[in-house]
Amino acid sequence: MRRHVLTGIAALALTGAALTAQTQINGAGATFPNPIYTKWFSEYNKLHRDVLINYQSVGSGAGIQQMIKKTVFFAPGKILHFPTVLGAVVPVYNVPGVSQELKFSGDVLANIILGKVTKWNDAQIAKLNLGVNLPSTDITVVHRSDGSGTTYIWVDYLSKVSPEFKKTVGVATSVKWPAGVGGKGNEGVAGLVSQTPGSIGYVELIYALQTKIAYGTVQNMNGKFVKASTDAVTAAAASAASKMPPDFRVSITNAPGDDVYPISSFTWLLLYQDAQDKKQAKTMVDFLKWALTDGQKFAPDLGYAPLPKPVIEMEMKALDQIKTQ
Repeated sequence: MRRHVLTGIAALALTGAALTAQTQINGAGATFPNPIYTKWFSEYNKLHRDVLINYQSVGSGAGIQQMIKKTVFFAPGKILHFPTVLGAVVPVYNVPGVSQELKFSGDVLANIILGKVTKWNDAQIAKLNLGVNLPSTDITVVHRSDGSGTTYIWVDYLSKVSPEFKKTVGVATSVKWPAGVGGKGNEGVAGLVSQTPGSIGYVELIYALQTKIAYGTVQNMNGKFVKASTDAVTAAAASAASKMPPDFRVSITNAPGDDVYPISSFTWLLLYQDAQDKKQAKTMVDFLKWALTDGQKFAPDLGYAPLPKPVIEMEMKALDQIKTQ
């Protein structure tokens, strides 16, 4: 059985098995894009019954590790990044007695994580939420326990708005948290916040929508409080689309603009430029071309924003670099 390895950041790590009548690809990786990837794989299979893609959302850290362990043996060589959709990370909370939508600034979120703001009625939170009867409940911070692309986006944003956070916690898929409790995957964080009065955490937007957890607006670079939405995420990508680097690796957190949601990001799929199994490589190139075109229409209903057309055009050309024969 020959295998082909790919990864994505927030990571998608795939191994493929070429069967007699069917190409089967088994994957494991990030929870951030899991809802849209699951939808795509299902829809693509309806069009291509000979291709079956299975995916387990175990976190991008685990996905990256799977790729690292298999890289040298299975497919050494250059790896190319391809954005697939845009998403948002939102601050979710469970505050007893509060039904209003709360407002957060980057500084306040950073100070909560750093343990400088420990109660919900702290003056820093109250100043942003005039008229809201905030309780004196202790704040419990919920973070990811596993390596995570969602964590990277969250801390990348907080590091841009808080020098102290950047110095103390830093930017990585896995960081040393000053305090709090950990949950595995976006699902784990969402579950802990739902079950823990006084808690605050961070998840990809679709997980907040699916579990009906309260999530707040966040103050952007222009001083506007914006709630995460597909339009607000698209606005964050607008400036990046015109300055997209050839390797597509760009951060769009804390982007300028009145309508921008500041904790937004692309999510990437990684492909080997010269994989050993060319049939598997061709299958993934064909799938990605579909995902970048027809597949984009499924994004908004799942809380993701479609890619800007200029980025898609760049990617379609870049896919020609993948050797499929």
